[in-house]
Amino acid sequence: MKYQSLTIDRPEALVFGSAPHPLTTRSGMVIGGGCVYPELNFTLPQLEITAATMPRVMQHYEQIIQGALGRAAELETEGVVIEFETLPPMTEHPEWGLAIVRILLQGMERFSGSHGLKSVLRVTPNDNREFIRPPTMRGGFYLERMLQLFDGAAKEGAELLSIESVGGKELHDDALVSGDIAAVIFSLCSVGVRDMRFLWTEIHRIAGQHGAIAAGDTACGFGNTAMVLAEQRMIPRVFAAVVRAISSVRSLVAYECGAVGPGKDCGYENPFLKAITGFPMAMEGKTAACAHLSPLGNIASATCDTWSNESVQNIKLLGGMAPTCYMEQLIYDCRMMNAAIRDGSEGIATYQRWAVGSDARFDPQAYILTPTNVIRIANAVVGAGNHYRAGCAAALAAIEVLRDGIEGGHLRIAEREKIWLDTMEETVASLPEQEDDFIAGQLALADPTKFLAAEYGL
Repeated sequence: MKYQSLTIDRPEALVFGSAPHPLTTRSGMVIGGGCVYPELNFTLPQLEITAATMPRVMQHYEQIIQGALGRAAELETEGVVIEFETLPPMTEHPEWGLAIVRILLQGMERFSGSHGLKSVLRVTPNDNREFIRPPTMRGGFYLERMLQLFDGAAKEGAELLSIESVGGKELHDDALVSGDIAAVIFSLCSVGVRDMRFLWTEIHRIAGQHGAIAAGDTACGFGNTAMVLAEQRMIPRVFAAVVRAISSVRSLVAYECGAVGPGKDCGYENPFLKAITGFPMAMEGKTAACAHLSPLGNIASATCDTWSNESVQNIKLLGGMAPTCYMEQLIYDCRMMNAAIRDGSEGIATYQRWAVGSDARFDPQAYILTPTNVIRIANAVVGAGNHYRAGCAAALAAIEVLRDGIEGGHLRIAEREKIWLDTMEETVASLPEQEDDFIAGQLALADPTKFLAAEYGL
């Protein structure tokens, strides 16, 4: 592991709008330099994407960027991040994705010239590699097309490169529904880590060739899947909270391979990564309810550097088109945070105390994201010798944090969930010391019809 100590080692220094290693964009935005920026994410309404419908698709994106940036200019925001998450056909056919990249960049250039609006484009290709079963991760059609899109987008002028990568998800989904914390660690910290290293070496190389920025990944398909299942009462909330802590080990690998932030919005593990790396991070919370429900509405803003809505369809609302409405909401959220920043350390501490205090006691997934608990868990991660041991350490630290919160009266959980803390702790404590022994045991349990070990170098 590259990181062996924390860059931010005090809870009071882990705050919104400020990062030890801020990122300056071409337009002059300084992300993590004392200002929280809105980050708008959007998608299509229900619409089949084919060669025949691409003109309609492009009209939607033209409408989105014109309306959203128009509102941002009217509200005199300091700058905006625009995120384009491709839909699967747009990655499978890179020329379709690149046509939309050009539309967005042209719109951003227009508003820069006419209104002086600063903006930066994040492009996040969809990871289609899982469309082959069992997944083929290190070669083949889907990987080649995805890398072509990364390369083309960076060449066109997209500045931030991100992805929601899926390496290990074919194992992790089963691990969640069976409540198997050992399999979670295997999929995230042995399998997922190896895929992250492979993929982010390529992304960093592409970024370097075109003067773009390798921004960051997210364990959305892992931690957010757990969160959604917990919201649906299908798995325990304490289990989902521990999964989130473990997922930080996987997402950290992007930064070990050269990513510099801002980490992608749907990575609720980002506070741990900010503490470890010092790079700025995107977050999402209450203003992402258009995409998914969560117990993290306010606390997610406590450490953010950009504030995102996750993704909203381009549909008509009473106030206007949904992306335009959500741009306004994000801007007002950021205005409040930036007003607190202008009030200095007292304003920052007050806002953060309210954001944390309003959520933390209601759900273990929120409780582990208090700055104090983030530092505790992140310290456990960097204190481990390798990614496997870091996953185990993150799990044990999260369990300890949750148990302390319950015993101290700071966290409420259902009585039936308390036994899960003991069960998870016993399982993790019994795992082999050496990763080779752990991998051998997990490979013996893996279903070869779902998982190809060779695709991860195992």
